[in-house]
Amino acid sequence: MTTRTPTGQSELATVLNKVPLVTLFFWVIKIMATTVGETAADWLMEHTGLTLVSTLWLSVGVLAVVLFFQMRSSRYIPGWYWSTVVAISVVGTLITDYFTDVRGISLWVSTGVFSVLLAVVFAIWHAGEHTLSIHSIVTRKREAFYWLAILCTFALGTAAGDLLSETVNLGYLTSAALFGVAIAAVAVAWKFLDASAVLTFWIAYILTRPMGASIGDFLSQSPKHGGLGLGTTRTSQIFLGAILALVVYLTASKRDIDVVTVPADASA
Repeated sequence: MTTRTPTGQSELATVLNKVPLVTLFFWVIKIMATTVGETAADWLMEHTGLTLVSTLWLSVGVLAVVLFFQMRSSRYIPGWYWSTVVAISVVGTLITDYFTDVRGISLWVSTGVFSVLLAVVFAIWHAGEHTLSIHSIVTRKREAFYWLAILCTFALGTAAGDLLSETVNLGYLTSAALFGVAIAAVAVAWKFLDASAVLTFWIAYILTRPMGASIGDFLSQSPKHGGLGLGTTRTSQIFLGAILALVVYLTASKRDIDVVTVPADASA
């Protein structure tokens, strides 16, 4: 729908954002998707007999398929969107594992490199589009930047989570708790201290990745490694089932559809 504005101003169009409305459902599914990204990546290598490199390429192929359908759609579709998030979570995990386990690159270095890459993506995105708001993902160019940034956050979050839990040796549960406290602090800054909504969103998005990964490792790893010993199969099944149930609910209820108003030329 297009509405006319006073003379001298651009026409405005009401369009559907390609990203869901940020609600409690969004954060719950996102954290569970990050957990699945950690445990599913481990499951693939444990049960398929594939090498880490082969598993990475297989995951990239799956991501390419779901991302194609996600970007081809003209609106937000919960099934495609969250399938893409889960696939990117797996790929981001495997990218970090590749550099750590195959290339022997320190997690300190990986964390620093992925931080820089994410900053570069944000800088180029903002320079070209003049916004990093997820309430403005209404063109394919912006959506491409969005998914590239998401991939960087998952790789960075995996490196940071493994750095604290394994290299610094804080353990999975302690690491998850620390990231949870950091997320709570960001939420307080947004809610009560008038911090930038865009900045706090992206900080929280980055932090949920290592928290979810630490939770996944805590649940799946054996007790001798500091976990509960549920295994990657059971943990992945539990979280995938929960994600599926919520996605079905959101598809039926349409509670997380984000309707935005943008200049008419931006929605073409």
